[in-house]
Amino acid sequence: MTPEGRSQSYVPREMRAQIQRAIRSMPVVVLTGLRQVGKTFALRHDPALGKRTYITLDSAPALEAARHSAAVFTDRRDAVTIDEVQRAPDLLLAIKRSVDRDRRPGRFLLSGSADLSLLQGVRETLAGRAVYLVMQPLSRRERARSRAKPFLTKFLDRPSVDGAVPGSPIGIAEVLNGGLPPVALSLTRDPDLWFEGYVQTYLERDVRTAAQIADVMPLRRLLVLSALRSSQVLNISGLARDAALSPTTTARYLDLMETFFLIRRLSPYLANPTARLIKAPKIYFTDAGLLGHLGRASPEPLDDDPLRGPILESFVLNDILAILGAHRPRAEVHFWHIQGRYEVDFIISDGRSAIGIEVKAADTFKMRDLDPLTRFLETHPEAKAGILAYNGDDVMKIKDKLFVVPISVLLS
Repeated sequence: MTPEGRSQSYVPREMRAQIQRAIRSMPVVVLTGLRQVGKTFALRHDPALGKRTYITLDSAPALEAARHSAAVFTDRRDAVTIDEVQRAPDLLLAIKRSVDRDRRPGRFLLSGSADLSLLQGVRETLAGRAVYLVMQPLSRRERARSRAKPFLTKFLDRPSVDGAVPGSPIGIAEVLNGGLPPVALSLTRDPDLWFEGYVQTYLERDVRTAAQIADVMPLRRLLVLSALRSSQVLNISGLARDAALSPTTTARYLDLMETFFLIRRLSPYLANPTARLIKAPKIYFTDAGLLGHLGRASPEPLDDDPLRGPILESFVLNDILAILGAHRPRAEVHFWHIQGRYEVDFIISDGRSAIGIEVKAADTFKMRDLDPLTRFLETHPEAKAGILAYNGDDVMKIKDKLFVVPISVLLS
């Protein structure tokens, strides 16, 4: 059987556990995430969900019924799974009314490739009736099918590297494969061709339909320009100028890209949480493989390629979010910087404390690489620790609250 003909034979274990916990406690569970991340496979092949009625709104008759005869979905006693629910936003209002009459846990399991809270035309968020889960691209832990407690979770509980086993460098090929199963699990022979078709389908089908855009080429151009600015503070005016678009259109297209999980925006870590809403965010691509496809000029970026670091940062960020989603769902990830001086890639805030993580693509480090973390810890005494995550193999404690850890260990 050809690689394209093999099915994805693995439902992420930690995602399965999240779904099963949610359907035991809430009447509606909404599972969203990037297209091709594995949502449909999980919903159809998880044995724990086998007794549910499965309906996909990719089916024309089902979509017609959802738009005009919602009772077909809502007036039933059995548990139902509705895939691609973003195609019929008004169905959510009918589900709300049904749930208000019958709040049995697990009645509706909804799935879609768009963030319903950001999607235009969605008037009902199911507040108080639903729990929202986001399926991230496959992490290293999921690809290895690890059952060990994550290093990051243990570190958040007690900052220490005691007992941590030295790691090994992560190869650029693994990073460029990203976490979308068809590429990450080697189910396609030509990843670049697959990614090209993936982008075209996303723009032509999902984004054009949802936003009623006549010409998707400006959006495609903006997508590539955004890739070249990945991991940078977002400057909408500059991006609009380079894309030959108005700032208003650029902002709208960025919102679309975020709604469909192509990108994510990371807000700054500030002492006053409300200030995060008025400071410029950083832009990241959800999948490192997609970022590499859009932004790199050569098949494998060289050491001096300006995208080598951003691609690795996106890879690390995805895994951090996957770990936190499964084990610390209330934790938040931000970045920290002092303009023109110091910057720390990721700040994980969990309650009243935080840890800083600086990612370095090289397999060695110098003591000056620790300066941003040192400054962050001095500025934020409430922070528990700082980690310099590099692509080497040694684990060490440099001084109080400051550690050097291989990326492979950080994500284990």
